[in-house]
Amino acid sequence: MCGICGFTGNLPDGKEVLTRMMDRISHRGPDSAGQFINDKAAWGFRRLSIIDLDNGSQPMFNEDNSVVIVFNGEIYNYKILRRELEEKGHVFRNNADTEVLVHGYEEWGTDLPNHCRGMFAFMIYDMNTDTAFGARDYFGIKPFYYTVIDGNLIFASEIKSILEYPKYEKQVNKEALEEYLTFQYSVLPETFFKGIFKLPPAHTLVFKDGKADIKRYWEPDYAIDEQADMDELVDAIDARMEESVRTHMISDVEVGSLLSSGIDSSYIAALSHADKTFTVGFDYDRFNEISYAQDLSKRIGTRNYSKLITEAEYWDVLPEIQYYMDEPLADASCVALYFVDKTAAEHVKVVLSGEGADEFFGGYNIYHEPVSLRKYQKLPRFVRVVVGKLAEDLLPEGMKGRSFLIRGSKTVEERFIGNANRFTVKERKKILKTATKAKAPWKLTGPFYDKVKHVDDTTKMQYIDMNFWLVGDILLKADKMSMRHSLETRVPFLDKEVYNLSRTIPTRCKLAGGTTKYALRKAANRHIPEATAMKKKLGFPVPIALWLREDNYYAKVKKAFESEAARKFFNTDELVKMLDVHKSGKLDNSKKIWVVYMFLIWYDVYFVQEKTTFA
Repeated sequence: MCGICGFTGNLPDGKEVLTRMMDRISHRGPDSAGQFINDKAAWGFRRLSIIDLDNGSQPMFNEDNSVVIVFNGEIYNYKILRRELEEKGHVFRNNADTEVLVHGYEEWGTDLPNHCRGMFAFMIYDMNTDTAFGARDYFGIKPFYYTVIDGNLIFASEIKSILEYPKYEKQVNKEALEEYLTFQYSVLPETFFKGIFKLPPAHTLVFKDGKADIKRYWEPDYAIDEQADMDELVDAIDARMEESVRTHMISDVEVGSLLSSGIDSSYIAALSHADKTFTVGFDYDRFNEISYAQDLSKRIGTRNYSKLITEAEYWDVLPEIQYYMDEPLADASCVALYFVDKTAAEHVKVVLSGEGADEFFGGYNIYHEPVSLRKYQKLPRFVRVVVGKLAEDLLPEGMKGRSFLIRGSKTVEERFIGNANRFTVKERKKILKTATKAKAPWKLTGPFYDKVKHVDDTTKMQYIDMNFWLVGDILLKADKMSMRHSLETRVPFLDKEVYNLSRTIPTRCKLAGGTTKYALRKAANRHIPEATAMKKKLGFPVPIALWLREDNYYAKVKKAFESEAARKFFNTDELVKMLDVHKSGKLDNSKKIWVVYMFLIWYDVYFVQEKTTFA
């Protein structure tokens, strides 16, 4: 796991610029640094040593030094690829997985990513053709940002690195802000920094003659086996997960495992046989998973290290978190990840984690919704539409049954945009001071729904989450929070071989026994107690709603809502009204409040204080 950055073209102070770009992401690779600079390109690298500790430094070259790469990630099938490439005549200098990518590019060109199993973001410079070629992994585990300025490509693992490029002029993307108010994360290809873009998952970038050509190299799809036998499916899941975890344990340093009270991390921890597990909780009984994790750790024979997060610690670290996230993220559990990763980094360099299980195996509670709405949706659509509109206009927000009637009046394509849906289009227009050209959320999800018209509604919801929530929230915080502490996070569920199995699972095997991801739970139950395997999906509980009704935190947020920065973007009277209603207990507005508050903290860090480090 590392940090990469660079640019094409020739700056008079190119070495100094590249060094500043590398310094901004030194937390991603504190072990060593490397540069490649000629008159056409400058590639930079910060290393966290995991595999081939003595010889894996980058930038790395082919035999005649005409192809150079910087790479962030792990290629788990690199030994297989190496044997194949050696049979074709390629000569290797070391045992690092990075060199496989260099020779793989020589052999397969832009088809290289399709040969790889792993998590990756890399950029290759081919001096023979004066071409830059980059790619991001299948599911977006590793981040990749880029911009084009004056015909030159600038790229990095984190946006803050690109901000050091002298010709980039920092500006807030107001369309990104409006969409964020609904999704709670940055959802557009263009980031919150105007002109800086994310390379989407499963895409390549070819840069030549001043132009960036972006193409998708792999497309997730479904081949559901409606005749699948549950017992055979459970056998297959367990075998595939055992193989994936074993593959993800490949390392020249110790690998630990993150552990909550839920099935996903518990299953991974049990399969890994890691010596150390890591857990955090809050100083509230209802928000503390430490005792669950400690009990399971004893059962599976591993030592658990835990951290109890205090209120003060939680609130004090918010600016630092928004700095390391690069863009605003209103997922309150991000703080928990920060502290569990910090705890883990005191003991190991690599951890396994359970991200991706819900999207692949149907784990979120909301995936039951199509079943819950089935009887109601037998009514004629025009009747449901009228009833839904009346409920929306006449029934008070928060009234029992209102949401059911509104959601039941809509198709899944109209109502589901992912696991987070905060402000409606009408609400966000009301609080924003300036109108933008931002699209309605279903305009963003619509093209993805078009690709899965042939599957049932629950599977459609999984697909939307895989392409939105997983990439924009879950994986981004996993990467940024772990790398803040120079820790590598590996995600065995998010493996293309695991996906190839999960794509065949019928919904009856996901939603069964009154729970979600039923088949996966049955497989996990072979390794962990039934109480853990069948435990209801909770997410990471954070007492934000309670805190925002306490006078000190209410005052803290109100001050931000009335600040000069808030007045720049929002109608602050509406913000304070929303906060007051929440404090009164009439409605739970905590998630909406948090979305705005996290943006204001991010804006203060990057545009008011202009922070360059929290070290």
